[in-house]
Amino acid sequence: MFALIGTAVDAESVRRNAAVIVEGKAIRAVVPADELREYGVDEVYGGGNHIVVPGLINAHTHVAMARFRGLGEDLPTEEWLERIIWPMEQGWTRKDIRKWAGLGIREALANGSTTINDHYFFANEIAEVAERLGVRAFIGQTMMDEVDFPLASPEEGFRFFRRWLGRSELVTPVLAPHATNTVSLDLFRETAELSEETDARVHLHLAQSRAEVEEVKKRHGTSPVGLLGKAGLLNEKLIGVHGVYLGEEDFSRLAGAGSTLVHCPTSNVKLEGRTINLEKLLDLGLNVALGNDSPNPTGILDPFLEMRTAGIVANLTAGKPHAVPAREIFGMATLFGARALGLRAGLIKPGYLADLVLINAEKPWFRPMENLYSLLVYSARGSDVEVVVVDGRVVYEKGPGED
Repeated sequence: MFALIGTAVDAESVRRNAAVIVEGKAIRAVVPADELREYGVDEVYGGGNHIVVPGLINAHTHVAMARFRGLGEDLPTEEWLERIIWPMEQGWTRKDIRKWAGLGIREALANGSTTINDHYFFANEIAEVAERLGVRAFIGQTMMDEVDFPLASPEEGFRFFRRWLGRSELVTPVLAPHATNTVSLDLFRETAELSEETDARVHLHLAQSRAEVEEVKKRHGTSPVGLLGKAGLLNEKLIGVHGVYLGEEDFSRLAGAGSTLVHCPTSNVKLEGRTINLEKLLDLGLNVALGNDSPNPTGILDPFLEMRTAGIVANLTAGKPHAVPAREIFGMATLFGARALGLRAGLIKPGYLADLVLINAEKPWFRPMENLYSLLVYSARGSDVEVVVVDGRVVYEKGPGED
């Protein structure tokens, strides 16, 4: 049993001078720090100038794509994929994947992500590395059948899913059709049936590019969301990513179905020069989580920077300042992500998963320590993370003198 001490902040409350007590895999209690001695904890982390937050949930990642960081700069999405990424991916080996997935996961952990929702090839290798490094990971093997891409065969996607179903406490397999223009209606229907049978999440790219939307309309006579409706995938288990070329009717259908949209503002703006109107989507009641996407194109797997970008870009798309409160953006990176994945996490409450992050707030950019939500969204950065706890175990601790 151990404790994290500091100002405890989640999407519901701010508790100063708190001790968050961890026993086993869960939060046992949240008490005033001066009552800590009554619990007989074995170790204490943090102190007065620290902030304790729920683990940040990186709801869309491609951790192994750290290998491509900085490559294909300034190309549109389709060209970036077809000219740079897909040709290089053909040369992947299992050893390469383990190396680069390990690097990406360590980067994610060091920046405060306790959970990743990863969508990529060689998912078995990524899952093994994730389990070894101690991150909570939802992992899907990318599937395509409208594109000739052997690494993304549906057979391998379903094989990976069944191999890992119920196998690990940390790694949960998901179904990962690639996108609405690279997957057939038949494969989507097969995915929907397996999701219904096993209660699995379905994680896919959704209206990421204009070309995707045009292809789907030409092939199926409907929008990407309409296609998912035909397939029986519009429900609370659907996690769609990006959505930058969807219309308001599409977003309303997603909200009505209880689905989640993962917002990746840095990636959207960098690759497409546009993004969603976050204020409108939240007003519709749509569950919106946050994701870094891959280290190419975003540059770094830092959920704090993604929160900051989300807040700033929300003002631009809404055409007004303060469009989305910092508290709600913080909720997107914690509680809303947990909701998307079906986790009892994202809040600092007894009985919730002990997925927690301790932030060293002894920095100039945390002064004055008044509006904590604003500080976490607009001032904090991944390098402020001091300790990361996943499933009740310290999996990252910054050493003395580290920046």
